[in-house]
Parts: sequence; C-alpha cells; structure tokens
Amino acid sequence: YIAYGADLSPAVLPDDDRRLTKWYKRGNLRKKEYYLVVARFVPENSFDVVIREFMASETEKDLAVITTENRKFAARLEKRLHYSRDKRIKFMGTVYDQELLKKIRENAYAYLHGHSVGGTNPSLIESLASTDLNLLLNVRFNREVGENAALYWNRRQGNLSRLINRIEKMNEEEIKQLGKRAKRRVADYYTWERICG
Repeated sequence: YIAYGADLSPAVLPDDDRRLTKWYKRGNLRKKEYYLVVARFVPENSFDVVIREFMASETEKDLAVITTENRKFAARLEKRLHYSRDKRIKFMGTVYDQELLKKIRENAYAYLHGHSVGGTNPSLIESLASTDLNLLLNVRFNREVGENAALYWNRRQGNLSRLINRIEKMNEEEIKQLGKRAKRRVADYYTWERICG
C-alpha cells in the first residue's frame, strides 16, 4: 500500500493568534489542558468507549472533540452515556484551517485515537507529527503506525480510564521522550517526501 504522509514542520501560528484564542474561548479550553479527538462522528471510531472511559477517569482536563455532525448517533450516545452532564466534554465542530488544526494538536495534552477500521489513518499520522502523547486503540494497523511512539488501550471497561489516570502522573521528560519517538516515527516512514518518492 502507499501510506498517507504528514508535515513535520511546527505550526506557524503563535499561541496568541486570534483564530486559536477564539477557538479556545468557544470551548473554554486552555493549552495543554485538553485531550483531543479528531475523527468523523461514526461508531467505528470508538466514540462510545472514548466518552465512557473519559467520563470514568479522574482527569480535570477537558475532552475537545473535533468532528462532523451526526445527530442520530449523538442522540444514541447521549441516551446511553448521558455525556452532556459532563462539563469536561466539548464538541467543537469541524476545523478545516490546517494551520489552526496543527496548532490545536501541538497544544493538546494528549490525542485519543479510536479508529477501529480503515488502515493507515491521516489523522493518526498528523497527530504523531504534532502531539507528544498519543493514546491509540490497540488494533493492528494503529500499532503498525505508532509502534513504540504511542500508548495503547482496548475496549474493555476501565482500560482507557486507567491509562488516562496513569498518564496524568507522567513527568514532562517522559512525555517529551514519547513526543520525540512519535516525530522520529513520522520522519522515518511517513513524510510526504518519502511517500511521494
């Protein structure tokens, strides 16, 4: 197969850029104080598990969800999980501005990736290029992309919430090392230059 690529250059937007501060204000979010999900709002992206486990975790950080609209699926999840009662969970709509999205990824505390089908995912590779802490659903193709540059969770009750509680206690150096491994993984296998070549 031919994989997707990612751009390893840092975001050009400064932390006080109006587009970023406006986005933060809308969700009452702060740099390094949110977990991030970027995915289509469909069942195969494990939103049920991510939301259930985030709600069960002890984190005081927010969960910022960048996604498409799917009212039917949202109603089904709300009925089952009552996630609207959890003020940490923020549905932020879509972000098509690539520089803004890159900055949002860089400033996230961690990225949550729940894709369960579909192979090499652009959002995962872009996250490895920008976000230090990446928590991936433990399926073969996510592991193949992330290898030792990410941490893994499964769908069992309590698994992801325990991982979230554990990473909250990680020190800055551990997080930085994971971030370096993630960027090295992209540099070695997933740059656009390599893919095009």
